Amino acid sequence: METKANYVLIGTFTILVTVFLLGFALWAAKFSSDASWQRYQVIFNEPVTGLTEGSSVQYNGISVGTVEQLKLDARDPRRVQALLKLEADAPIKIDTRAKMSQAGLTGSPFIQLTGGSPGAQLLRPRERSEIPVIQTEPSALQNIADTANKLVARLDEALSEENIQRISDTLENLRATTDAFSSQREDIQQMLINARLASEDLRKTLDTTNGAISKVDREVIAKLPATMEKLDRAIASFESAGTNANALVAENRAPLRSFTRDGLQQVAPTLTELRSLMRDIKQITDRLDGNPAGYLLGREQPKEFTPE
Repeated sequence: METKANYVLIGTFTILVTVFLLGFALWAAKFSSDASWQRYQVIFNEPVTGLTEGSSVQYNGISVGTVEQLKLDARDPRRVQALLKLEADAPIKIDTRAKMSQAGLTGSPFIQLTGGSPGAQLLRPRERSEIPVIQTEPSALQNIADTANKLVARLDEALSEENIQRISDTLENLRATTDAFSSQREDIQQMLINARLASEDLRKTLDTTNGAISKVDREVIAKLPATMEKLDRAIASFESAGTNANALVAENRAPLRSFTRDGLQQVAPTLTELRSLMRDIKQITDRLDGNPAGYLLGREQPKEFTPE
C-alpha cells in the first residue's frame, strides 16, 4: 500500500510540475511577444468602410503592424476606435498622423501613418496601463466625398425652381430678341453699311488730319531757329532795359528820395485846390447852361408874366 501511495504522490507531483513548466513557458512566450509590440489607439471621425481586424497598418508605405480591434465609441457612435498593434521599434512620434488609405481602386483598405519630424518626441504612454492615441487627419477618400457633397449641394442650389424659371425667362427674352433682329434684318444691314462708310470717312479724315499736323510740325520746326533767335534778342533787350533802369534809379536816388519826402507832402494841398477849382468850374457851367446871356451880361433873365 505504501508503494502505491508513493507512486500516486510522485505522479501528482510530476503532473503539477509539468503544468507549471507549461504555464511558465506560455507566459514567457507571451511576455516576449508583448515586449516586441506596442499598442496604440486611433479614433476616426469618418466611416472606416472595408477596414477589419487584422488589416495592415503601414508607416509611409512600410508595414509596421496590424489592426487588433475595431469598435464604435460608446459615448459617440459617430466615431470609430481602432486598436493598433505596432512594432515596438516603430518611430511613432507626437506629430505622427493616421488616415484611411486604399491600395489602388480595388485594393483593401488599410491605415496609413504619416509625418513624424526628426525633432519631435516619441509618443509614449504617461502611465503603464495607458494606451497612447495617434491623431488622425481626413483621408483622400473623405476629402473627395466632402467635395462631392459640396458640389451636389451647390448644384441643387443652382438648379432650384427659382433659378430654372430665371433661365427660362432669359431664354425666352433671347428668343424674342433674335426674332426682333430677324424682322429688322434689312435695317441692321443698312446700319452696318452706314457704319462701314462712316468708318471709311473717319479714316480719311484722320489721314488728312495727320497730314496737316505733319505739315504744321514741319513748318514749326523750320521756323523754330528764327523764333528762338528773336526770343534771345528780346530777352537781351529786356536785360539791357532792366540794367539801364537800375542805373537810372541809382543815379537819381537822391532826387527821388527828396521827391518822396518833400514833394509828396505838397501833393495833398494841390489836389484839394484842384478839387475846389473843378467844383467852381462845374457851377459856372451849370449857370451858363441855365442863363448864358444873363450870366455873361451880368443880368438876370426877366420873369415871364403869368395872368391870374
